[in-house]
Amino acid sequence: MKTDFGGMSSAVVPRRRFLAGTASAAALTLVKPGTAFGAAANEKIQLGLIGCGGRGAWIANLFEESGLYKLVACSDYFQDRVDAVGEKFGIDKGRRFTGLSGYKRLLECKLEAVAIETPPYFHPQQALDAVEAGKHVFVAKPIAVDVPGCQMIAEAGKRATSKKLVFLVDFQTRANELYREAVARIRKGDLGTLVMGEAHYPWSGGGRTLPPADPEARLRQWYCVLALSGDFIVEQAIHALDVATWILNADPERAMGVGGQKLRPKGSIWDHFSVNYVFPGGVPLSFTCIQTIPEMRDEIVCRVYGSEGYIYTDYFGSVWIRGNEPFKGGSVGNLYTTGAQTNIREFHQFVTTGKYDNPTVAPSVRSNLTAILGREAAYRGGELTFAELLREGKKLEPDLRGVKA
Repeated sequence: MKTDFGGMSSAVVPRRRFLAGTASAAALTLVKPGTAFGAAANEKIQLGLIGCGGRGAWIANLFEESGLYKLVACSDYFQDRVDAVGEKFGIDKGRRFTGLSGYKRLLECKLEAVAIETPPYFHPQQALDAVEAGKHVFVAKPIAVDVPGCQMIAEAGKRATSKKLVFLVDFQTRANELYREAVARIRKGDLGTLVMGEAHYPWSGGGRTLPPADPEARLRQWYCVLALSGDFIVEQAIHALDVATWILNADPERAMGVGGQKLRPKGSIWDHFSVNYVFPGGVPLSFTCIQTIPEMRDEIVCRVYGSEGYIYTDYFGSVWIRGNEPFKGGSVGNLYTTGAQTNIREFHQFVTTGKYDNPTVAPSVRSNLTAILGREAAYRGGELTFAELLREGKKLEPDLRGVKA
């Protein structure tokens, strides 16, 4: 859920803009003194921002407000975006980089960590290059648009651990204390034997226009360009699938999907998906996502039923468990902001205390591949197995002819 070059165009995200406008800085505490590249843990981490669109500029505020970071460099394809971020945060003009390869010049700067907020297609290579450059990585979801991209992120995470670097994927739900507690209880067996699940993500937005013909305009409005976004089941609806796969704790075995374009014109991404997954042990998960009229209520809901109870989660509501081992749970509040704030705080903590196991990588690869499986099954209007998806290794390539390197 991002905006402009860091996400969807601002014209189609009134709720996202509202949430960002209501953001308030969380109370953040510093960890005990340690070292981070030779710096004391209570000193600010030198941070570079890769992707200065709507989401990038928004999350830069959260990094700054935390008091734990100093933004020292930024990059984006567009000059106006790096200048807007650069002026706001006092970044020297010599550390504002443009073009598709601008991030590579940023990685040559003296800084400790990067936040990657570009279109998902670019995440894998940028993250791997950052790790190779010796930088800690904070990367937005989704991590990739295709199987090779997911595999590259998995490799980047492994290399980060071996190089004693932190690699964190910014899913807000997995940073929330209620979600964490509920899933921990499920791991202890509070739901008993898992029987089935359901997840859905209706959204009152998305736009109904064709991707622009101009290549630079497509970079600005990348959300409706398949190879840049991965389609909205991957770019956005992954939030619901990430919760479902977190709870089920397994890769799907196969998926049967349908969907299409009844609201968007042909040539754009799809506007609805309906996918039935099957997980190990014959556990089914029914999933739907649709982008429709502005009056519709936004939801990111997941329910999983077990022999001893069931869990309910809603990104915009509450989390709880009912059954033989109930969990009262509660409201998650403004998770869009507070989840990112928690991830920002924990990223700092991991860097300064040397926690390099990078536990967010594997589940992010899992949910991303699950979303890709659903997309590809729906595109074919039939069944596709997880093994077939991996074996095919289909790669998406955007048309970047005419854009500056």
